[in-house]
Amino acid sequence: MMNYNAALESALAQFGAASLEQIRKYSGYPVADNRIEVDFLGYKSEVEHPSGRFSPEPTPEGDLPVFARILILHYLSRSGPVQEQGRLISYKEIPGGSIYIQPFSNRAIRPLVQAFGERPQALSEVGLRLGGRVAAHGDAAVTIPVFPHIPVTLVIWGGDDEFPPNGNILFDASAARILPAEDYAVMAGFVAATLQKMSKGG
Repeated sequence: MMNYNAALESALAQFGAASLEQIRKYSGYPVADNRIEVDFLGYKSEVEHPSGRFSPEPTPEGDLPVFARILILHYLSRSGPVQEQGRLISYKEIPGGSIYIQPFSNRAIRPLVQAFGERPQALSEVGLRLGGRVAAHGDAAVTIPVFPHIPVTLVIWGGDDEFPPNGNILFDASAARILPAEDYAVMAGFVAATLQKMSKGG
């Protein structure tokens, strides 16, 4: 398993340097005193500023793994307003995304297709349980608000006699102004894994 200690330390430092007013203004999450109330794919927690301490404290192998906490800290640390553009782009259109396209496909697209390629409508059903909305793409698609300002659209095309099932994960065109490409690869993989787990009754 990858060692995320250095990445977590960096994310904590970045979060600690961000002002609480900045987080309140740009994150889209409620802030009470010095605690940010975070809902991330159904996992509700509070993040204390400036320590970056999560409450309840996640267990090492729990539902909020360390890389998910790093994603949350990166998102909360961002500065400046970002307006959703309503135009979808693929991962390789995010600056730097083309370098990571193979890991992105292995980590996110392949599990998505394995879970829903033979039953596309199940993607919509599970996605709605995460607060998503049905989207008009492929044979089934759902747009999930992973963060308040980062919607992620997952698309499935069912297979037929000529072609195997296929899928894609798309982002709003504003994505590149919020997080780096590596974060979107991690995010998409976690979304796909969460949906896969939910589809199995987890």
